[in-house]
Order: sequence, then C-alpha cells, then structure tokens
Amino acid sequence: MTDKNKLLAQNIYLILASLFITSLVVSNLIFQKFFYWNPFGWYNFKISVGILPYPITFLITDVLSEIYGKKKANQVVLTGIFASFFSMLIILFADAAPATQNSPVTDSIFSQVFGLSPLAVFASMLAYLFAQFIDIRIFHFWKNFTKGKHLWLRNNFSTFTSQFIDTFTVVFLLCSFKVLPWEIFTSLLISGFLFKIIIAAIDTPILYGIVYLFRRKFNLKVGEEISNL
Repeated sequence: MTDKNKLLAQNIYLILASLFITSLVVSNLIFQKFFYWNPFGWYNFKISVGILPYPITFLITDVLSEIYGKKKANQVVLTGIFASFFSMLIILFADAAPATQNSPVTDSIFSQVFGLSPLAVFASMLAYLFAQFIDIRIFHFWKNFTKGKHLWLRNNFSTFTSQFIDTFTVVFLLCSFKVLPWEIFTSLLISGFLFKIIIAAIDTPILYGIVYLFRRKFNLKVGEEISNL
C-alpha cells in the first residue's frame, strides 16, 4: 500500500471511529424520549429515540471488522465505552452545579432530562460491552469459516445475536434500576429487537456497497484486511 493510501485509510478509520463514538454517546443522552413507529401498519413499535443511532454503531463495527480487522474494531468499541463513561461524569458534575436564578434551564428541568443518564449509561454500557464483543467475535468466526465469502451471512448472524443480547440486557437493567417500569419490559424488548433486526436487514446492501468501495480503492481481495496502520 502506498503512503498516500495508508494515510487515507487512517483518516477514514478516524472518521468511522468518530461517528461510532458520537452515535454511542448521543444515544445515552436522548434515551428518555419514546415514540411509536408503525411502518407496516400491523405493529406499533414503542421504542426510545436512543435506539436510533445504535444501528449505525453496529454497521460501523462490521465495516471495521471486515476491512481493518478484529483488533481495530475492538479498539473503537473500547474507546466508545470510555467516551460514554466520561460523558456520564460530566453530566454528574453539571447536575450538581446549582443553576442561577435567571438560568433558562432550571435544576429540576436539567435533572429531569439528564438526571437518569448515569444509570442509563451504566446499564447501556454493560449491555453494549457484551453485545459488541460478541458481534465482533461471531463476525470473525463466520468470516474465517466461509474464508471471507458470504458477507451477508456474518453481517446478519452476528448482528441478530448481539442485538438481542444488547436489547434484553439494557431493558432488564433499566427496569431493575427502576429507571423504567416493569410493565413495559416485554413491549420494549420485542419492539427494540424487531426494530434492530429490520434495520440490520436494511443495512446489508449498504455494508456491501461500503466494502466494495474499500476493496476497489485499496485493492483488497475477498477476506483481506488493511494492516500495519
């Protein structure tokens, strides 16, 4: 690989990592708002807006796993988790700081919006830690098993398994911490998992397109990864 292409690969890696970290941190800040989504007319998905950036993170880790390898994908996951805990620390200090009398956002409003975020981040990170590492491990298992072929297989198999683990764990912990009531546990689990499955199926051609562009630009063979970055 030429120095120019190596620099380009490094810059793309940093961009993907920044998109991953931003999506992960933002999802933990906005999770308290819920909405209904009924794309097919037969089922009302009740989901948190915090789930919207999550498919982006799994798509990015699949791209990183396919093009940059398991080690680079794991590095981004760990960096994202660190960023989430750091954001939680900032929120704790911001929540503790008393608002001035003429502050547009009062203490009560700030606490209502962000006060539960530390618990949410803790629950989400425990779930996410398990899910992402399982996703990467399963992805590379199928990649080795199929000798780099059948990208759709490892993309969907890894994502389906990891997304169920992530959804179940985070909803269970949020209900256990009394952030959410147990009455909505089943509906949130079903809605969250089905939503992620649908998005995972939709993003398969997107993944194929991204991988195709990488292979064409960097002259990579099927199953070959960019190394020495």
